[in-house]
Amino acid sequence: MCACHVLMMGWGDLGVFGEPSKETPNLDQMASEGMLFLDFYTANPLCSPSRAALLTGRLPVRNGFYTTNAHARNAYTPQDIVGGIPDSELLLPELLKKAGYISKIIGKWHLGHRPQFHPLNHGFDEWFGSPNCHFGPFDNRALPNIPLYRDWEMIGRYYEDFKIDLKTGEANLTQIYLQEALDFISKQQASQQPFFLYWAIDATHAPVYASKQFLGSSQRGLYGDAVREIDDSIGKILKHLQKLGISENTFVFFTSDNGAALISAPEQGGSNGRFLCGKQTTFEGGMREPAIAWWPGHIPAGGVSHQLGNVMDLFTTSLSLAGLQPPSDRQIDGINLLPAILQGKLIDRPIFYYRGNEMMAVRVGLYKAHYWTWSNSWEEYSKGIDFCPGQNVSGVTTHTQEEHTTLPLVFHLGRDPGEKYPLSFASNEYQRAMEQISVIVQQHKVTMVPGEPQLNVCDKAVMNWSPPGCEKLGKCLKPPKSDPKKCFWPH
Repeated sequence: MCACHVLMMGWGDLGVFGEPSKETPNLDQMASEGMLFLDFYTANPLCSPSRAALLTGRLPVRNGFYTTNAHARNAYTPQDIVGGIPDSELLLPELLKKAGYISKIIGKWHLGHRPQFHPLNHGFDEWFGSPNCHFGPFDNRALPNIPLYRDWEMIGRYYEDFKIDLKTGEANLTQIYLQEALDFISKQQASQQPFFLYWAIDATHAPVYASKQFLGSSQRGLYGDAVREIDDSIGKILKHLQKLGISENTFVFFTSDNGAALISAPEQGGSNGRFLCGKQTTFEGGMREPAIAWWPGHIPAGGVSHQLGNVMDLFTTSLSLAGLQPPSDRQIDGINLLPAILQGKLIDRPIFYYRGNEMMAVRVGLYKAHYWTWSNSWEEYSKGIDFCPGQNVSGVTTHTQEEHTTLPLVFHLGRDPGEKYPLSFASNEYQRAMEQISVIVQQHKVTMVPGEPQLNVCDKAVMNWSPPGCEKLGKCLKPPKSDPKKCFWPH
């Protein structure tokens, strides 16, 4: 099994979804040989909660990847976060061990960087990558540069040992991550061992990077260069599976962790196609993802599915592929997509759009009801922070948190994927849609038991000052005195 989880790639970034420059031939071919999901979602419009959801099969509000410091705030795992993935959560690689799987994560973990949150403490057997994104360079006095790990120990830091040129955008990281993936697949094939590879690269996250051979190759600038390199890498991974003769025994799924970040567009941001807004928001542009399933000999080529899917479904689907049942002692939000993928069945299920501790919206069938709307604050907006550039929809893309729980805003996403035309409150269609949606929302809220919030407390003393292995490299840094504070989340 292989899950390719790309940071912040938008629905509109793939040629198969209509990107005009058609610069993703390998992903487009993957879709033509497999199944394209048109209605596939993330569990949160931000990276780390989305990853926590994929690996636990549970909404972030259940697995702890949210904050209660302020209402409806997006929160992630920066260097100074105290929390991370709780021991009480069961992650996909832990469960796959029961069926003899070896699991590797390549790229960004982002579920906590303190020792107890290390991926090898949560079921992974191997790790090559970093606990956070490639922000920096930092001065190693006020802020340490982010470490890269091989398994238990760091092997260097971004910008120091793993170069990223912020002027040109050149970095060789995607090539390094690709080679790690190819080597791991070869090793598992040689030992006849079933494997789970979680390939979580971050080249499309600002500051965007690409290796020298791809720089300047795209019509879309540096972001397009990064997309082209990711596309080329996925093509090489699929060809490698075929060359080793194990493609018919390997289920591969490609998706993103949230919509493209329009705040860094156009230079370093992607496209969400016709959808409204982008990363950080619970509009379609922030939460609907590109998604492709590939399994030669099993998935009929050229399939297109309108199944409502979610990254949490990869948890349940992967367990099913391994002949395992999901844990029965907790609420699992992901469903098994195999009937949709292999038999073309449509499974009735809602999609919940959360922002922090608040259910902002829900999709049932083709209808989406917004119970709250908020893009970002007037204060941020006035500083030029805009998650919906060029897309102001009056009464919808609001700069104050607007509550619509009495009369939700309802859109028909088939006729209006861009969420521009809310249904009239007085219409029969609105009444019919809300009758169905209200029952589902009420049931969801009654049974919702939030987990302990992990993203409330920040402390500079827990940053990546002295990760395991720093002594051997002479790269240990002195942490400041512990001073825990409430994290501030503006979005």
